[in-house]
Amino acid sequence: MLSAAAILLCFASLLHRNFSLHDQVHHLRGQLGAATAKLQSCIVVMDSSLDMSSAFSDQSNDEFVPSRSLKNFSLLLSLSALYAPIIILKYIDLLSRLRRSRGSEDVAFNKRLAYRVDIFLSLHPYAKPLVLLVGTMLLIGLGGLALYGVTDDSLSDCLWLSWTFVADAGNHANAVGLGPKLVSVSISIGGMLVFAMMLGLVTDSISEKFDSLRKGRSEVIEQSHTLILGWSDKLGSLLNQICIANESLGGGTIVVMAERDKEEMEADIAKMEFDLKGTAVICRSGSPLILADLKKVSVSKARAIVVLAEEGNADQSDARALRIVLSLTGVKEGLRGHIVVELSDLDNEVLVKLVGGDLVETVVAHDVIGRLMIQCARQPGLAQLAAADLMKLK
Repeated sequence: MLSAAAILLCFASLLHRNFSLHDQVHHLRGQLGAATAKLQSCIVVMDSSLDMSSAFSDQSNDEFVPSRSLKNFSLLLSLSALYAPIIILKYIDLLSRLRRSRGSEDVAFNKRLAYRVDIFLSLHPYAKPLVLLVGTMLLIGLGGLALYGVTDDSLSDCLWLSWTFVADAGNHANAVGLGPKLVSVSISIGGMLVFAMMLGLVTDSISEKFDSLRKGRSEVIEQSHTLILGWSDKLGSLLNQICIANESLGGGTIVVMAERDKEEMEADIAKMEFDLKGTAVICRSGSPLILADLKKVSVSKARAIVVLAEEGNADQSDARALRIVLSLTGVKEGLRGHIVVELSDLDNEVLVKLVGGDLVETVVAHDVIGRLMIQCARQPGLAQLAAADLMKLK
């Protein structure tokens, strides 16, 4: 606080010296004008019209010279607008400390203000650019007023000079005089801070966009695609069979959405090492129980929807599958394709079909595999026939 006061005192003394020099220059100009008028009145040889024109020009020049008091007022106004918020915040902070020392449990004003600013910047997406724009306009306005107080230029020219100092830090090299140099350097430093903040905002926006793409938060805009909800060990063989089926159609699109990281899913699919045969596999991270995530993968435009069972407890897996079917039936746009649900318990098949209606087809994988193994055990040649039929289906 003492260092800031010392810097402010030095700056005020320099400005006072600059004001005194400007006053002396203005006084000398007045004396020079009076001497010139006396000299012109003593010369009787000169033409009267020339005397009138010169007097009119001197009068017009005096009228267009801005008053010193107006310039001093503009400079003091810019300094007051710059230091008044700091002094007010310090005073309010001191009052809040005195209240807390007396036993009051009120939160400090600076903490409440910081909390409100944080809420404003986090809730509104355009808050940061708006704050940057307001800060830039204040810097240009206060800088223009300060330049108007230390130079002989007009207010419009000073505002334009202030903008040039903000836009390009090297423009202050042409400033002449102590006061204009101090003000121009201050505006240039503020301009560098403004452009650093703008660069930070642009960098953060680009980083957030790339991070969103990397984590699979972007929307999938596809039609007639196959949507797979969930993740299990059966996903590899399922993807392989769908790719073989899409080969005759010239390829297709498979969208996989699970509660996993997008990069992990893509890495696991790449490790499966099977030929996609022209089919594109797109992974997205999300929950099938959330309607917004389902819309993100264009669930209403999917040709077929496959719900994979979770590994672990059969009842929990089927309960989750039932909740997914309820979420799918709640899509307002409706479903174009049918739903294939993998269940772990045969007893839950009736309940899932009751909820899903005609769009739902259930597959109890353990029951189908168990029946097939029993039939193959009772009839030894059935296994070869089943394998041959499956090869024909491929």
